[in-house]
Amino acid sequence: MGQAAVRFSEPLRNPVDTFVPATDPVLNSVAWSALVALLPLLVFFVLLAFLKVKAHVAGAAALLAAIVVAVLAYRMPAGLALLSASQGAVFGAFPVLWIVIMAVWLYQITVLSGRFEDLRRVFDRIGGGDVRVQAILVAFCFGGLLEALAGFGAPVAITATMLVALGIRPLKAAAAVLVANTAPVAFGAMAIPITTAANLTGLDAVHLGTVVGRQAPVLAVFVPLLLVFILDGRRGMRDTWPVAVVTGGAFAVAQVLCSTFFSYELTDIVAALAGLGAAVVFLRFWQPRGLESARERMGLPAVAGSVTAGTGSRTGVPGVGASASGTAGTGDELTASRTWLALFPYFLVIVVFGIGKLWRWGVDVPAFLASTDVKIAWPWLHERLLDDSGNPVSSTIYTFTWLSSPGTLLLITGLIVAVVYAKFTDGGRYALRVADAVKEIGRTTWNMRWAGLTILSVLSLAYVMNFSGQTVAIGTWLAGTGAFFAFLSPVLGWVGTAVTGSDTSANALFARLQQTAGLEAGIDPNLLVAANTTGGVVGKLISPQNLAIAVTAVKLDGQESVLLKKVVGWSVGLLLVLCTLVYLQSTPVLGWMLP
Repeated sequence: MGQAAVRFSEPLRNPVDTFVPATDPVLNSVAWSALVALLPLLVFFVLLAFLKVKAHVAGAAALLAAIVVAVLAYRMPAGLALLSASQGAVFGAFPVLWIVIMAVWLYQITVLSGRFEDLRRVFDRIGGGDVRVQAILVAFCFGGLLEALAGFGAPVAITATMLVALGIRPLKAAAAVLVANTAPVAFGAMAIPITTAANLTGLDAVHLGTVVGRQAPVLAVFVPLLLVFILDGRRGMRDTWPVAVVTGGAFAVAQVLCSTFFSYELTDIVAALAGLGAAVVFLRFWQPRGLESARERMGLPAVAGSVTAGTGSRTGVPGVGASASGTAGTGDELTASRTWLALFPYFLVIVVFGIGKLWRWGVDVPAFLASTDVKIAWPWLHERLLDDSGNPVSSTIYTFTWLSSPGTLLLITGLIVAVVYAKFTDGGRYALRVADAVKEIGRTTWNMRWAGLTILSVLSLAYVMNFSGQTVAIGTWLAGTGAFFAFLSPVLGWVGTAVTGSDTSANALFARLQQTAGLEAGIDPNLLVAANTTGGVVGKLISPQNLAIAVTAVKLDGQESVLLKKVVGWSVGLLLVLCTLVYLQSTPVLGWMLP
């Protein structure tokens, strides 16, 4: 079955109405053009971080600034600039906002049914009542698995709500999941960022994935430690560092081995399962210290049993029924069936996404889903936006992924969960009607209206900057630094992902530029394209799109500026680590790390 295509563009092209982006429209200087192109981003982050303007207002102001820069400085026809913004807004609505709404809705089903309380108690048992360990398992391991299958904000939305349900304060939960979401992003959504970069550059995707597998795992080792530090400071790190290092180390080693010897597309699935398995096994022989004092510091109620502080060994295991919510000791036994039903939505997510992304036996399900995509040449914009050769750019074709979208797969998952929960009510204790679950979609959408406006404005901003040439001008300016560009290379991916919210989009913007800069500077293009991918990993931390998703998931609407201040330091710090790593990999010092 072939992909459907709908075209609205006119058959004859009027040169007056066409536009070819330039990298040096301001004073014929790439540097001045890049500095002017930074103005919309500056407007956004100053309004958000310093003036504490609401995110959707800051996004709208930045969008207006981008349109003004596009028209006045980059000489883009005003009509084409507005059409670019409209395409970005539609892409922001579907699939991006659609995915986020469905992810939050899936969580709401578990809350309405009462099953989420049981899930929280399940994690209490696995983590011995230590919410810091539970956060590693949920945000890092389970979040990594969701990133591998879905991506596009779904892992942040789902794991943030889970951490809040475990009793973690909303702002800390949001910051923790954003940091945790860095490690798997390069191989996220079945490694689509790497596949995209390979398709655009002609580089070998397998080799490129192997190079990424020598960069991203360096972050993965430390991310669980950073996650614990955000939640419980230095004392928390001292108490839990062994399990954090074991989990992060297993995740990192699996990333290296899978990207090198098995399949770069499946890297995050293998890594997430390896990290989770290593943590569960390790916790059978070791338990973190300072459980009660940690819960007191974090404002959580005490658990049943006792933990001997300073010994690292548990003398009293929270029994079945012990939970962060204080339900311990009520005699309310968490049975096997209740445990299974509490975990069911998330197992089902893995199954549905696994079938949708991987199943090729008998029926090629991914190919079938992709064949239903509808490609729409954006009205009055397609064939008027041209490349240097005078050919229409392909990015003006919008793909309506009505069935293959992760959001639709989450909708299917949620409907199945609602039916199962409606059937197994445990004598009415967990009563849920399917009709009530469906109505919750409307309530979830309404509750996310401001976050939705932020997402739409940010994606509109990204499209205007991309189509007018502003983003490429920034990249070209940075690429003019010669051999030192190896150090700056991750910055491009960082900027691209910060603007678009997508590592895939960052690679679509800068992969070819990285390749060209590498060839001109005598640096391995595979290294620089991989660095673009890995740099995007830490750029996602400060992406307005991701910030909006996180604060909405934890019900802190309008607090994007507060969250940005909490995570921007981690983003910049990790970026500097990556810049140093990539630069040393371009020299004999760490060149041995590359395949």
